This record gives sequence, structure tokens and C-alpha cells, in this order.
Amino acid sequence: MSETMRFDDRVAIVTGAGGGLGRAHALLLASRGAKVLVNDLGGSQHGQGADAQPADQVVAEIHAAGGEAAASYDSVEDGHKIVQAALDHFGRIDIVINNAGILRDVSFHKMKEIDWELIYRVHLYGSFKVTHAAWPYLREQQYGRVIMTSSSSGIYGNFGQANYGSAKLALLGFANTLAIEGEKRNIHVNSIAPIAGSRMTESVLPADLVEALKPDHVSPLVAYLCHESCSTTGELFELGAGWVSRLRWQRTKGAMFPANQPGTPEQIAAKWDQINDFTDADIPTSNHAAFGPIMDNLGRADAPNDDAADADEVMSLSREMFQQIHARIQEHPEWTKQVNELYQFHITGEQGGSYVVNLKDDGGSAYPGEDEMARCKMTLSHENLMAMLSGEITPQMAFMEGKLKIEGNVILAAKLAPLFA
Repeated sequence: MSETMRFDDRVAIVTGAGGGLGRAHALLLASRGAKVLVNDLGGSQHGQGADAQPADQVVAEIHAAGGEAAASYDSVEDGHKIVQAALDHFGRIDIVINNAGILRDVSFHKMKEIDWELIYRVHLYGSFKVTHAAWPYLREQQYGRVIMTSSSSGIYGNFGQANYGSAKLALLGFANTLAIEGEKRNIHVNSIAPIAGSRMTESVLPADLVEALKPDHVSPLVAYLCHESCSTTGELFELGAGWVSRLRWQRTKGAMFPANQPGTPEQIAAKWDQINDFTDADIPTSNHAAFGPIMDNLGRADAPNDDAADADEVMSLSREMFQQIHARIQEHPEWTKQVNELYQFHITGEQGGSYVVNLKDDGGSAYPGEDEMARCKMTLSHENLMAMLSGEITPQMAFMEGKLKIEGNVILAAKLAPLFA
């Protein structure tokens, strides 16, 4: 049995904590030692009115169980007031769980601006306001855990929820960017897309299903993601009724067309099956990886054969080798933590090109292009690169024998030894 995860001396803000998921999050964290600011405006599920009773009741539950909690009745649009309340009551902030939400479901052709505006202001703008107010404190103390509550309606779409789905998917983009900006300061940001019974779902799900989908099943994942031992950041989890999963983007290999002249709709149609073929699909995990095929195709613009039908066949030897390097990196995600660097390769000769080896971002990658952030830049022929890939020579040997030119931090080249083993 693993050691019990505790949150002693940690302070958590949970918005929308007067019922449903927020209440479950607050009760679980408080039961494990966290001091919890229970925030809830107490309005209706459509965003109308206010009532202190929901937040007060959850605070009373926590106190009755021997925990520490305080209530906040401010709207998430006044995020600075919520954060200040946590500071006034407990003196610090460690965890921010953005959970507050409302529904204004209506088909798009009947939707009014107020339906769109209120959803945006509570879900997206409210999460921004609370997180933005807490962010300076998390940065200063070099620690923080932030949760965004997304939804399957944002991921997959849902009839009558163009407003809600838009805001919920926007939260994912918000979270992913904060995860990148906060990582160096030990601020981890993740998103959940929960399916749980609450007043938010009782109008769209059968009563017996609402009863079965207890919010308590969602809170254990939230608590784990908020614990200091959890290093996960920038991820999206879908869960409910005791089932937990992680989602990721998947992309087909696609089709290449000449980058030095516009294509035609007919060329697109001719390769439509290939464009939609998810066989051996890619799983991009960063902007670098996302731009890889585009940069690759731009590198082909000067290829002698510009015929669209043959564009996919034009592949340099160095590109093939860096595809091998990319595959090796994907097999060893631990290298990104061990190395934590970007490398720039310049391969000389007719079959050459410029490539980036990214052992810094989560998952790692190798792709055509250049990156000014690389602190170690290496120039060599594709023959010597092949010798390094096959293990005939090490980067150090190649450098000593004049087969490898290194600019920048020479010592970093030694960190690539596992890649070329």
C-alpha cells in the first residue's frame, strides 16, 4: 500500500464548490489536510441570482469533519476577490481548481448574445480572472497546481451547446499554454473533462444515470493532479463513474504537395483517402512537432521533381535518418528529463538539410527546420551521421576526428550518447 497522499499546510481554492463536483473536490482535499476556500456565488444553473447558503453548507461539512475551510461568495469574474479571501484566511495559495460553471443550452439559430456572453464570462473569463490573480503568488513561491474543467461537449461538440462547448475547449488551450509557462516554476496545469451527476447534467441525463455518475468518482484524479508528488502537466483527462483516461491529439501522416506553387482542389481530392488515413498516425505533443511536416515540405520546395503526384516520394537520406532519430526519442521519453536541451543539426551535401532534435519538451521529437534556442549546433555529412546512428563512432570521436563541427556548448554533445548508442 502506497503512502497516503496528504495536503497538510496546502491551501486550495475551489470555485463552484457549493455543490456537485466542486463540493466533492473540496471535501476530499479538506479530508486530507488542505485548507479550502469554498467559493460559490450561489446562483442558478442559468447564471441568475446569488445565495450564500451553498458555500456555507460545504464549509460546515468540512468543519464538522475536523477540517479547515472558509467561504467565498464572489463571482469568478471578480477573481482577485476570491484570491484575496484565500490569502486573508490562510495566508497563501497552492491549488486553484476552476470548476464554477453555468448552462444556457439552446440551439445555435435561437441563441442570443446573452446566452453566449454569460457562458463565456463564467467559464472562460472567470477561470482567467481567478488563475491570473493567483499566478503571481504561485510563481513567487515556485509551486502551484491548477485544474481547468473542460467537457466532452468542447472536445466532441454537442447539440444546443455551441456556447458551452466553445468555452470548454478554449479552457484546454488556456491550460496547455499555462502548463508551458509554469513548468520552470513548478506550476503544473492540467484539464479534466468529467462526466458526473450534478445540477449541470440533471437536465440532459436520465435521473437514474445522474444518480450513478457520482461526482465523488472524479475528485480522486483531481486530488492526485494537485498533489506535490504528481509531475504531470499539460494533459487532458476524460473520466466518470470510476473510469479515468488520458486524451491526446492524433494526426494522419497526410499528403505532401509542392510548396513552391499553389495546388488545386482536384489534387486534394486525388489524395483525400491518404489525407484521412490514420494508419501509423502521428501523435504531436508540441508546436515543434506540429510544424514538423510543414517545415519538411518547405524543405522540398527546391527539389528537382515538383510534380504533385511524385512529391511524397522525394525524401533525402538525412530526412530518413532523422525519422529514425525521432522514433528512438519517442521510444525513450525519459531522455527529455535526462538531457533537457535543444540541438541544431546541419547536414551537408545534396542529401542534407537542417534539423532540430528536441529533447526538451515532453515526449521529445526530431523535425526539419532551425531553432535559435538550440545551445549546441552540429554540422556533419550524412555519411558521418549514419556512422553515428549505427554506433560506429560516438559524437565525441567524430568531433576529435574532425568529422563533426560543434558550435555553442560543446559539452552538451556528450549528452546525446544514448541517442546514438
